[in-house]
Amino acid sequence: MIHALDHQLHHAVLDTFEATFGKRPSQEQIQIQTTRTEFEGDRTVVVFPLAGMAGAPPQVAADRLGKALVETFDWIVKYGVVKGFLNLTLSDESWSTAIQDALTDSWGFAPKNSKSQVMVEYSSPNTNKPLHLGHLRNNFLGYSVAKILEAAGHEVVKVQIINDRGIHICKSMVAWQKFGQGETPASTGEKGDKLVGRYYVAFDKAFKSEIAEGVARGLEAKEAENASPIMQEARSMLQRWEDNDAEVVDLWKTMNGWVYDGFNATYSDMGVSFDKLYYESDTYLLGKKHVESGLAQGLFFRKDDGSIWVDLTEDGLDEKLLLRGDRTAVYMTQDIGTAILRFQEHPKLDRQVYTVGNEQEYHFKVLFLILKKLGFVQADQNHHLSYGMVELPEGKMKSREGTVVDADDLLLEMRTKAREISEELGKVDDFSEKDKVALARQVGHGALKYFLLKVAAAKSMMFDPQSSIDFFGNTAPFIQFNVVRCKSILKSAKVNVSELHWSAQTPLDDAERTLAAGVLSFPSVVQEAADAYDPSVIANHCYDLIKAFSSFYQDHPIVKETDHNTRNMRLALCATVSITVSNGMSLLGIDMPDRM
Repeated sequence: MIHALDHQLHHAVLDTFEATFGKRPSQEQIQIQTTRTEFEGDRTVVVFPLAGMAGAPPQVAADRLGKALVETFDWIVKYGVVKGFLNLTLSDESWSTAIQDALTDSWGFAPKNSKSQVMVEYSSPNTNKPLHLGHLRNNFLGYSVAKILEAAGHEVVKVQIINDRGIHICKSMVAWQKFGQGETPASTGEKGDKLVGRYYVAFDKAFKSEIAEGVARGLEAKEAENASPIMQEARSMLQRWEDNDAEVVDLWKTMNGWVYDGFNATYSDMGVSFDKLYYESDTYLLGKKHVESGLAQGLFFRKDDGSIWVDLTEDGLDEKLLLRGDRTAVYMTQDIGTAILRFQEHPKLDRQVYTVGNEQEYHFKVLFLILKKLGFVQADQNHHLSYGMVELPEGKMKSREGTVVDADDLLLEMRTKAREISEELGKVDDFSEKDKVALARQVGHGALKYFLLKVAAAKSMMFDPQSSIDFFGNTAPFIQFNVVRCKSILKSAKVNVSELHWSAQTPLDDAERTLAAGVLSFPSVVQEAADAYDPSVIANHCYDLIKAFSSFYQDHPIVKETDHNTRNMRLALCATVSITVSNGMSLLGIDMPDRM
């Protein structure tokens, strides 16, 4: 979506360039950006792509184009050239008029489903443990990217692949059989995912004990691992599962059912959802079929132990296992099947985005290359949205050792902290209990989501719950508080925002122009975030805009302003800031309270 002022400027540049240089550029060749803060101006035209058509060096072409624009349009009042960048200063009247565009609830969003269909995968957990802090970053990132792509006009399909089979699942199953004494979520009152996760940890404890015993008997560590009775049981169970053994499959369905109930409760608490679920237990068979086909075509090779591999050394990678010697599948097997199945099921699909941590970057390079070798026509229409790990002060989390920050516990902790702070500040004294609970969720969950999303996805980060919920600085509570302030101002003014009118000649000072520029650049910010799959672009724009409003509020009377035109213009700025920031934060999955 391009607001009216930028649309007007875009066509002014097109027409003026043609009149000046005798050639008309394409729409795509005209690149207009918000001027960087260290330079004077409101909008910048990138002239480098136009220099060849102008038949002049970029700086010369920019100077001639700027001079012609100022002479032709009275609402373009000044220009400056920095190398091949043409910085334009627009009139107060143009800004004042453009603010009207943003007085709509859908401000910043492109028409629904006006662009291609995109699939976004996120979460994709193993069914042998509960969700943890790393899953929170994954889910919030994937869900936010999906929302941003929707806001940019794409038709989005939100999916996850549930890793519901494999040796890791069998480990929990074996441990439950050996140590569980028949306990269930119903008999213990424990969430199903947490119960199954306990047995994954119990397996690892027993496995390490058996390794230590083997080493004590004189075995090498690797020999002790291979000789471990409990590991042999897990491997045997995996083989029995792939052979469709009724007893094993029944236990597998039962324990996975416990986990799904637990996952669904956590997803609901997170505020994320999916349009379709894929299961590894379904897609790995299709993957095995394509691996066998690739072997028959000579694309893959079989080793002496019967395992099937692909040799990618000529592509700068290495050999990759695709099927074990006992015919059981690996992750790559099911990922091949899943990728192909999704494009078969969604013929309009333009691309799919995998939200997976950066430790899997090599995996996805291999996957996409294998798809290409198999002749899969959509091989290049896959993107790995790689993100850094969330670390703790005490080090990396380890699921099998039980040293993780549980997602449910962290969400509860954030709600509790939010309520404690609100009560200490006396902000909820007149709230009902229901409203206190709702506000604690909005503030606590908002603080967590914003903290995890304001950092560019590629960066690893240290999680600090205390600083995330601070009411000052680059935090969600600071943003939420100032949006509530905007709403309070508008309520006290008793105005219908859609009916606000003022003279187009109403002058704007620097602070007002800054707010207007922040509001009016929001549509391009949404597009930038969609192009980069980067919610931090939205998060930091919201913070910069609300910080500018907070500063503006300190020395600009709004409701008490005596000049009618100035008052209405400032009320409109207040309303558009509230709308813009609320819309931006909604793309991060964060709700704005009505009061706090």
